[in-house]
Amino acid sequence: MSKLPKGKRFFDLSDYGRPIAKFIANALKSTNVTPIQMTWAFVLVGFIAIYMIWKEEYLLALFLLISKSILDAADGELARVKNTPSYSGRYFDSIADWILNLGIFICIGLKMEYAMAISILSFVSMELQGTLYNYYYVILRNKHAGDTTSRIIESECPTAYKNESQALVNFLFKFYRLLYDPFDKLIYVLDRSAATDRKFSRILMTLVSSCGLGFQLLIIGIFLSIGLIHWIIPFFILYNVMIPFFISFRKIYIQVYFF
Repeated sequence: MSKLPKGKRFFDLSDYGRPIAKFIANALKSTNVTPIQMTWAFVLVGFIAIYMIWKEEYLLALFLLISKSILDAADGELARVKNTPSYSGRYFDSIADWILNLGIFICIGLKMEYAMAISILSFVSMELQGTLYNYYYVILRNKHAGDTTSRIIESECPTAYKNESQALVNFLFKFYRLLYDPFDKLIYVLDRSAATDRKFSRILMTLVSSCGLGFQLLIIGIFLSIGLIHWIIPFFILYNVMIPFFISFRKIYIQVYFF
């Protein structure tokens, strides 16, 4: 099952690794490899990428960041082809992303001798931008019978699937909320009406996908590889101006479409 039905899909800038991820998932469909193991694989690759940034092996870091994005997509694809949806996998995936993203910005900040507060602000900016993309994407998936392991507001712990532990789901859910609740609630407050609107522009979704994690990591990798590491932290802080732009674009589109 894809995240969205075929007729509702859009060109996702952050999802460039999906074709390779699907190939990997199909190749592993009949093996004992689990989606959680794929998540651990991208965690390992992500930490190696951070180490390569620290060692100034920037081309290798670019390759590893792209590989991390591919493996990040592959764990979900493997869960779909094996028909083993998992809330524990969904929360663990997001927790791992949060930790790796923080590590990337701390590493870059230390290399560039930025104040730690500036590095954290850039990380928070990246997460907030990604939350807007995920917010719109989850709304679309829920409206059009796509993948439903994610919810618009993660307010209550879900009932575990039969193939996973409820205790583990409970623990990861609480950890997930600790990390993501501030971002989720802020974006919801900024664009509360999105959850009930009837139409999303595909153009908007493509534009907002520039805030998706895959594209964010690609930007970081490209900046590293062309010698612009010093621009990474300022870039993500400045890109916050796109959040009100995207929200305004969505609201104006709805008014024009249903006039």
